[in-house]
Amino acid sequence: MSENLPLTTRAVQIDHHGGPEVLTVREIARPALTDGEVLVAVTATSLNPVDWKTRAWQVGPPLPATLGWDLAGRVVASADPGHRVGDEVIGMSAQIATGRGTWAELVSLPGHLLAPAPTSLPLTESAALPLAGTTALQALRAAGPAPGERVLITGAIGGVGGLAVQLARHTGVQVDALVSRPEHEPSAVDLGAARAWHRAADLPAGHYHVVLDTAGVDASTALAPGGRYVSISDEPLPDLPNARKSYVQESAADLAHLAELVDTGELRLRVAARHPFTEIRTAHERFEAGGLLGKVLVTF
Repeated sequence: MSENLPLTTRAVQIDHHGGPEVLTVREIARPALTDGEVLVAVTATSLNPVDWKTRAWQVGPPLPATLGWDLAGRVVASADPGHRVGDEVIGMSAQIATGRGTWAELVSLPGHLLAPAPTSLPLTESAALPLAGTTALQALRAAGPAPGERVLITGAIGGVGGLAVQLARHTGVQVDALVSRPEHEPSAVDLGAARAWHRAADLPAGHYHVVLDTAGVDASTALAPGGRYVSISDEPLPDLPNARKSYVQESAADLAHLAELVDTGELRLRVAARHPFTEIRTAHERFEAGGLLGKVLVTF
């Protein structure tokens, strides 16, 4: 560990659950670094639905807790041979299960959770990728769409849904979209959807081999007999024989694959807003208001 590193770091924490007002920026001790771990100076993180749910609901690790799942930053110390000081990395930490939140100036994570950041865009924007991208990739993998099949993605302009539309197109399937507002239909088509709707009632009945629900919307009537229904939402699954949940898992291999797709131009990240971490309450308020076409980033 370099002696030039500060002994403390600022982090976004909660002491109790509630609205954005419970978010507090405070100084905490610099994370300890053990074998196999990497210390990252965080450039940016992003907001995800799990973050406001952890803040508002009685879930998560013991309090006080540092929130956040995403990070993009530079390695400043390493006890892992796979990462060197100066490397630009992205990472995803399962904060609820591990208690290792990423909303801090300095974050230590096991090296096996980090992957090289995309080189084709600013490091800050890479923070839009980890959790949303990994969730979309793993959910599509669970659904297993085959070339030529028809796929419907709900919440298709959201953080996960917008990436899922693009990823699905790369598998050679026909992708259609369900969004929440009529003005969002063109954005879904711009991401690669062939057709877009804003009302589930208007979807063609029994048409899709796969429905990927990222928004908690019951689109089961659109599923063809024998089709697969995969959901990442907190809502109960519809009563279908091939319905299942997809729960995101930490995976540096998936992160590296996603970063490569960004660098080859096959995957586009969308950023709607940026806020310094000292304005974390404002960032939460804007995120929860909804309607944004892209991620909300928090910079350090």
